[in-house]
Amino acid sequence: MKTVYVEKFGGPENLIYSDLPKPAPGPGQALVKIAAAGVNFIDVYFRIGLYPATPPVVLGNEGAGTVEAVGPDVTNLRPGDRVAYAMARGSYAEYAVVPAWQLVKIPDSLDFQTAAAVMLQGMTAHYLTHSTYPLKSGDSCLIHAAAGGTGRLLVQMAKMRGAHVVATVGTEEKARQAKEAGADEVIIYTKEDFVAKVKGKMNVVYDSVGKATFMQSIDCLRPRGMMVTFGNASGPVPDFAPLILSQKGSLFLTRPSLANYSSTPEELAWRAGDLLNWISQGKLKLHIYKVYPLSEAAQAHRDLEGRQSSGKLLLVP
Repeated sequence: MKTVYVEKFGGPENLIYSDLPKPAPGPGQALVKIAAAGVNFIDVYFRIGLYPATPPVVLGNEGAGTVEAVGPDVTNLRPGDRVAYAMARGSYAEYAVVPAWQLVKIPDSLDFQTAAAVMLQGMTAHYLTHSTYPLKSGDSCLIHAAAGGTGRLLVQMAKMRGAHVVATVGTEEKARQAKEAGADEVIIYTKEDFVAKVKGKMNVVYDSVGKATFMQSIDCLRPRGMMVTFGNASGPVPDFAPLILSQKGSLFLTRPSLANYSSTPEELAWRAGDLLNWISQGKLKLHIYKVYPLSEAAQAHRDLEGRQSSGKLLLVP
């Protein structure tokens, strides 16, 4: 089967598009024929070796497709089921073996590309706004990279929760997109100092950028506010002294991951169910920026890392 993987960690040029053996499902697993795979920064982190894995490393942590076969003890799925998932690496391929409990059935009203586009970023936005810092009416939040795939969903869910949303983006066009998603205020960080605009006003900062924005973001928080750093788009956050959190107002700091917020079938079903229902009902809007053939995964990575996209990137085998 055609697959995209790395044998040597590094840049997008290290991605290999070639054949690997088609996998078979074992106990508790299902074999999914992939119709669409999401492209996310976690794939970049595996490609460069920031997240450890043993080569050959097949990339892709999000996908949608059709169940082709199930392991001997799987009772919740059958061949032919339309499913989507996140948190199981290997979706940059024609087929992937996935733990059966992580597969969510797709409503008939949704296509594969829509389902693949929302699972990882959508469940991330869900846990950030509903669990990590459960937003409530009257809260103020700062969302970085608000025109990106996760950012747009974060803005929409924060507004669902009744929060006042301040968004940061890099361009006028992305500012328009963040406003369209529902942001109350948009700061173009290339033109304005976001700290000067919101210093000491935010209950929570949702930061997927990392190194370039982390320390400035802390200054945006109210006393006892929460700094949520959940990505490394500009590089990992440097080491810092915990005493800073006290000096800045007894702040809270967390570095969450989707795996810890969707660790049971019940929790995953809650998050994914909300997302798929909201999209079906038109309450949550997705923006798929571009769909690439699987063979062009390297270009998709270049576009993602180069901030050349606003919205979701997908690969199709």
